[in-house]
Amino acid sequence: MKKKRGSPIHGWVALDKPLGMTSTQAVGKVRWLFGAEKAGHGGTLDPLATGLLPIALGEATKTVSAVMDGRKTYRFTVKWGEERSTDDLEGVVTTRSTNRPSLESIESILARFKGDIQQIPPAFSAIKVEGERAYDLARSGADVVLASRAVRIEELRLIAVSEQESATFEVTCGKGTYVRSLARDMGRALGCLGHVIVLRRLAVGPLTEAHMIPLEKLEELRHKAPGGNAMDGVLRPIETVLDGIPALAMDEQQAQRLRQGQSVLLRGANAPIAHEAVLITSGGKPLGIGSVEQGTLKPKRLFNL
Repeated sequence: MKKKRGSPIHGWVALDKPLGMTSTQAVGKVRWLFGAEKAGHGGTLDPLATGLLPIALGEATKTVSAVMDGRKTYRFTVKWGEERSTDDLEGVVTTRSTNRPSLESIESILARFKGDIQQIPPAFSAIKVEGERAYDLARSGADVVLASRAVRIEELRLIAVSEQESATFEVTCGKGTYVRSLARDMGRALGCLGHVIVLRRLAVGPLTEAHMIPLEKLEELRHKAPGGNAMDGVLRPIETVLDGIPALAMDEQQAQRLRQGQSVLLRGANAPIAHEAVLITSGGKPLGIGSVEQGTLKPKRLFNL
């Protein structure tokens, strides 16, 4: 039997990802710092992006989809006058413009990028095209043309302008939105072109900037108290990211049925009839995620705690 590497540590870390590090590298580093058996993240950040990277350890990896589906908030700066192959600083310049937008013209276009809009993802993205990642095809020189898709932008605000050369915005958006595409499309709408030069994620679902901890701080805590309680203080409970779904408390007998893969009939006048996802608890602790169909609770993913 293959021996597991690491300890059974469960919970979420709201990492403030540093510039230049990939999301995969960040996950590996945090997993090593905690000595955890397994880890994953709740939404990729490009190496040139900083900010909130939710990292799941242990059984928290079973709740990653809840984070991926949550709304996100970014602060980003767009440089006017150039489009680039990647729609950010990493790419080569593909088109230039001498036009520069006024403050009034920037403010006048914001409304058209709010609500449910159509967006074409960047050619350099992780979207699959006939089984291949778009960025792999683009890097090989292929002409990548991706279909537009519906995304939701709840809020888009202009934060600052810098002598008409760049502008900083904050956006709150739904799943699948690309900030790089937003910057490109705003540049085209203004007739001046544009690409992202700074990108920072401020919030993912219930996790915000206030929850973030820098990698340096995690390294400092581990150095001070290797394997001690200092690291536990930054580990958030599994259910942290599930505050948007209803919770149902089960007694021990019901919990045992669910652990055996059996369903539980919900009784009482206030018992829910249908829910796509619910947090199941027992004895004040999270038991797993289930669904309610016709008044019956069915286990979907249970935690091994």
